[in-house]
Amino acid sequence: MTAEGFLEGRRLQMARGVLLQCIMGGYPPARFYGSDDGDLALVADPAQIHRLPWSKQPRAFAICDADELTGESSSLSTRGQLKAVIARYAARGLAPVVATEIEFFVFAPNTDPTQAFQPPLGLDGRREDGHSAFSVSSNNGLRPFFSEVYECMAALGLPRDTFMHEMGVSQFEINLLHGDPLLLADQTFLFKHLLKEVALKHGLTVVCMAKPLAHTPGSSMHIHQSIVEIGSGRNVFSDKAGEPTATFRHFIGGQQAGMADFTALFAPNVNSYQRLCHPYASPNNACWSHDNRAAGLRIPASSPVARRVENRLPGADANPYLAIAASLAAGLHGIENELEPSEPIQGEFVVPDNLSLPCTLHAALERLKRSQLAMELFGKEFIEGYIASKTMELTSFFDEITPWERRVLAAQA
Repeated sequence: MTAEGFLEGRRLQMARGVLLQCIMGGYPPARFYGSDDGDLALVADPAQIHRLPWSKQPRAFAICDADELTGESSSLSTRGQLKAVIARYAARGLAPVVATEIEFFVFAPNTDPTQAFQPPLGLDGRREDGHSAFSVSSNNGLRPFFSEVYECMAALGLPRDTFMHEMGVSQFEINLLHGDPLLLADQTFLFKHLLKEVALKHGLTVVCMAKPLAHTPGSSMHIHQSIVEIGSGRNVFSDKAGEPTATFRHFIGGQQAGMADFTALFAPNVNSYQRLCHPYASPNNACWSHDNRAAGLRIPASSPVARRVENRLPGADANPYLAIAASLAAGLHGIENELEPSEPIQGEFVVPDNLSLPCTLHAALERLKRSQLAMELFGKEFIEGYIASKTMELTSFFDEITPWERRVLAAQA
């Protein structure tokens, strides 16, 4: 909308069904969002209004809440769902603290989707061949791009912790500083938008698919989680002697109880399961461990004050609001019901049947459909609408025949 209209406080409204629009652009039947498809109000968060530093024409970007016209948050809003989870913690005198690690690939333009992605040409005229993981000079060819990324992050108030080249070809990772879950979800969302916009300026393509390249590690969005007391700021995962608390165990127990039911929320696309079924340290399980990257729930080595639980299941393609909300809601469910976790695993291990997770989008949606826990934590309207939208996407995928099928199966008797 115009700057004048925004500053006058003009209300921006949007059809309710847009919150269930699938990635191809279509909508599930109207019964999933109200047969009248009435309007929602988009209410800008005053703390999340940003002038876009990469735009020559003055433009601003406002993150909004989607509220019903009666004033309450829409149950279809993932940002609203996260705010509701945070409020449930606050009612117990607790505040979750999270941080996200976001992985992504930087590729040359890809005008033909039937062809594989390629890394861009570097300043030396060559393409990276995949031997640059953790190298201090690995992004020399992309330095102008990354310089503008850093400048834009500073302009948008996005503090970064570490930035590195990851295991994949032209794959990178940024760690955002830990803080309030809603703030981190906003920052993660803004960062991904920033990446794509700045890449276009530099003739590049940033891809946040979970698995854009075969035989290469996928891209995750690991979520680090701890809980502090409101007021004192004490990490309730550690006692005065620095030992793990019952709350810490119960939080892990809740994570384990919810991971299979919520897999479709952490891994929302067909491609998500390419990452999980070809692991490369992308564990598709609900096991937990002290500093073992093969576990879906990892307890990083840290001091007692920084004791936290890392959920390694979400991919870079996950909705940050929904993934953080689902992970924290599962942990709170464990605390409220004093759920005990399984025994921790170490070294190489075989995943027990009760801790395995769905390995396709279809299986994950079927599990979500049967989940009473998901209905209780997120509401019937949201879960049924989410499943309807994702089922449309899955059906669209099955409407196409892949090159592999033509190449391998056409000659079969």
